[in-house]
Amino acid sequence: MFKINDNYQKLPGSYLFSTIAKKVAAFTEANPDKAVIRLGIGDVTQPLTAPVISALHAAVDEMADGATFHGYAPDLGYAFLRETIAENDFRSRGCDIGADEIFVSDGAKCDSGNIQELFAADSRIAVCDPVYPVYVDSNVMAGRAGTYDAATGYWSNVIYMPCTEANGFVADLPKERPDIIYLCFPNNPTGAAITKTQLQMWVDYARKEGCVIIYDAAYEAYISEDNVPHSIYECEGARECAIEIRSFSKNAGFTGVRLGYTVVPKDLMCGEASLRDMWARRHGTKYNGAPYIIQRAGAACYTEEGRASIMGLVEYYMENAKTIYDGLKKMGYTVYGGVNSPYIWLKTIDGMSSWDFFDYLLERANVVGTPGSGFGPNGEGFFRLTAFGTHENSKAALERIAKL
Repeated sequence: MFKINDNYQKLPGSYLFSTIAKKVAAFTEANPDKAVIRLGIGDVTQPLTAPVISALHAAVDEMADGATFHGYAPDLGYAFLRETIAENDFRSRGCDIGADEIFVSDGAKCDSGNIQELFAADSRIAVCDPVYPVYVDSNVMAGRAGTYDAATGYWSNVIYMPCTEANGFVADLPKERPDIIYLCFPNNPTGAAITKTQLQMWVDYARKEGCVIIYDAAYEAYISEDNVPHSIYECEGARECAIEIRSFSKNAGFTGVRLGYTVVPKDLMCGEASLRDMWARRHGTKYNGAPYIIQRAGAACYTEEGRASIMGLVEYYMENAKTIYDGLKKMGYTVYGGVNSPYIWLKTIDGMSSWDFFDYLLERANVVGTPGSGFGPNGEGFFRLTAFGTHENSKAALERIAKL
């Protein structure tokens, strides 16, 4: 009889957003007359911008001509995109990152789940709590998390770093030494941001303790405050201890197009082993590269017209964030986020659990959000709403909630 990876059997329930989708589907089937407003999953609603569409069309035309046809993409990404990323996202901010340290992929979620393959099976991970579920679940699948305690919601071999109202949802340094530290700023789900001084503290800690930081910067385009870094490589010494993961999904609206990238500096070493070379080997073995037409669309995001159009998308969603934040605040809710992030993090009412509040909003207001407890035990009693809806739906959702 064949054997399976038993670690998959340890995972409790289904993936958070799959569970939400099933609950919403059941509700809509039972209530076909109810118009549900979805502010749960962080999916964008605005169409791709004109510069991106033009680049896609031009690239498709190239694929129709034998002289300009492209087959397999380079496994690490086309040079035109990698060099453009290095110049615009990093060197323009004073970060010493080369094109050959950038690895183009089909999205940050995949890279976030796959990056753990570079590390030993007995490595210990540290995560913020609450946290984006992929960080923990992918390490459970790899056998690093230990055993799950259903009563507490914790895994025995994971180091949890509480993010609470008391610390502004920015974790303190871990009390135990981890091998791998996952950080996401601006944060999903809380919307919290970190100052450069705070981030430098994490880099200094990682260098001192011999840790690697996996830095998820998927929402950096939404940063509005000057003291909030856009990249961990703005910090001194980060090249020696940090991997950064980025996405085109939320800034350029590529959730249905799929494009992202990961930065692994050459200075990041474990003895004689280069993590940059290891990731390149893994990429070359397991990945055939993002499509040419998609990478051309990605490059279009960095033209003058492309940058302006993407800033328009960001401003659109951040207007929603302000609308939701101000509206909930006016209703008496305790609200966080929405300044450097498209996520609103609010306290549930009347001592409701996160899932009870989910059901309450769905059934009474026909509004979908995300239960905070789905992101970890310290998310209990909180709830996430996204600003990625339309202006109309964001306002309509507030009107419905105000009537409860």
